[in-house]
Parts: sequence; structure tokens; C-alpha cells
Amino acid sequence: MNDKILITTGDPNGIGAEVTIKALKALDLPAESVALISNKKILDFYGILDKDYELIEIPYEASIMPGQAVKESGEFVFQSLKKAAELHPKAIVTAPVSKFALYLAGHFYSGQTEILQKFLSHDKQHAEMLFLANDFRVLLLTRHCPVKEIKFTKQDVINKVELIQDFLVNRMNIQNPKLALCGLNPHAGEDGVLGTEEKEIMLPACMELISKGIDITTPQPSDTLFYSAAQGYLKPHKVPYDCYIAVYHDQGLIPIKTVAGIKTVNMTIGLDILRTSPGHGTAFDIAGQNIADESGMIEAIKAVL
Repeated sequence: MNDKILITTGDPNGIGAEVTIKALKALDLPAESVALISNKKILDFYGILDKDYELIEIPYEASIMPGQAVKESGEFVFQSLKKAAELHPKAIVTAPVSKFALYLAGHFYSGQTEILQKFLSHDKQHAEMLFLANDFRVLLLTRHCPVKEIKFTKQDVINKVELIQDFLVNRMNIQNPKLALCGLNPHAGEDGVLGTEEKEIMLPACMELISKGIDITTPQPSDTLFYSAAQGYLKPHKVPYDCYIAVYHDQGLIPIKTVAGIKTVNMTIGLDILRTSPGHGTAFDIAGQNIADESGMIEAIKAVL
């Protein structure tokens, strides 16, 4: 299986199966290069595959109810991800899931990233969330946590910057990458007037990283950093930095999704197997209507080809 891309079709009541079928038709990949983790009933409900892709079936006895979050769909999602991890493929592409459905099924994870980390990590590996839109890249310093609970250490900053440095050099073949670190507070703390995290945690981390030869800014105001990134993405001329390290979820996702929309790709790095997913959700409001846009799924699959 390590020569195939595994695609999970996500929540049976969302748009996952639909965009998977549409994306595979658009990409026209060799049938032997892809395997699907899904269920024939689900696939048949949402469309018709035009090639004989390998299908690894996960049982699904419940009725398909587009737009509904139910415990059966949450269990199906969990078992799909577990199976994907067990098979050790070339890469995993996951269609969107409902966190609420996972909770209903008794699986209390904040996302697919955390589930895959459970099944794939070893030797203290830690999955990280990297978002891509062409050469606009955003790594999250913290993942799915409430804003009021955001906390990190100097070592957290060092570990995650070293991880993205290694990934850019060795997996994306970007030599001497330029990295930008977003401040947590307005104006990056304004020299301690608006917050001290930049001075007390982030700046010392940057100094240590720079001493190791990593090209990273000191903590900078995120609005200024992302304005220039958006200009570089839209013009188009090169985005100024090879990766932006955002402190928290929305700080990083709002700017990249504003310019790239559903073509934003969510990539899990830090584990042995690369995983990607469209940057959108289950779209329960349009599920089952055959109007979902497959662009995000196309980009997610292309990112691991």
C-alpha cells in the first residue's frame, strides 16, 4: 500500500464523497495509484466513479442523511482514519468531517489531525498543521484550542520552527527558507507595553534559532506580515517568506483563506506519513445537492502527488 494515495471520504452526511468523486474525475489519475477508504453505499449515493479504484470498505449500516451529524457517521470517520493509518500508504488525503459527530460517537478529538497523531506518532512525534496555497504557507504554533487557553513555551517555538525548516528543505526542496514569526499581541507587544510574550518567550527563541543558522524574523505584527503575504499571492509576485508561523488558529487561517478560499490545503506534517485535506468543512447545508465545489479536494490530492 505504500505506493498508493489513500483517500477517506469523510462524513457520510457531508460533501466528502461528492467532492472526492468529482476530484478524481477531474484529475484522471491512474486507477492503481489511488485507494479509497469508504463504503459502496455512500459512494453510490453521491455519484459514480469512472475508474476501478481499490475500495477498502468500512461498514456503514445507518441511513445516509445529508446534512445531519449523527454518532454513526462519527464512528465511520474514526474507523476510516484508523484503517488509513494501519495501511501505511504513500500519503493520506482526508475529506471533511464533523467534530460534533465524532463527539456523539464518543471520540473526543478536536480534529482529524489529532486522531492521525494517535495512530501514527512514535518516538514523541507531534503532528502539526501547515496550510498551503501555492507558495503562501502558514504553520500553526498552537492548534485547536480556545483563544483564552493559548499558551506556549520558548521550546515550543524552537521545536516547531525547526520542524518546518526541516520540512521545507527536505520535503519541499526549498533551500535556505525564509521564515516569519507572528507576534501574539497587537503590534507584537509594542516592546512589552501590549504584552510580554514576545519579549520573554518568542524573542529568546528566535535568537537561539538564528544562532543555529535558521533565517527567521523576530516576532512581527501579524497584520503587516499577512498584508505583504496577501499582496504577493494576489499580484502575483513572490510571497515574501517561505512560511509564516502563526501563534493561533484564526490568526493564520483568516488571511490565507481570505485570498485562497477553498483552494487552501490543510497539510499534516511531523508524522511519517503526509496527510492533506481541503481547507473547508462538511458543508452540511449543501450536502446531497450535487453542487459542492471540488477545487479544494483537487488541490489536496495534487499536494501529495
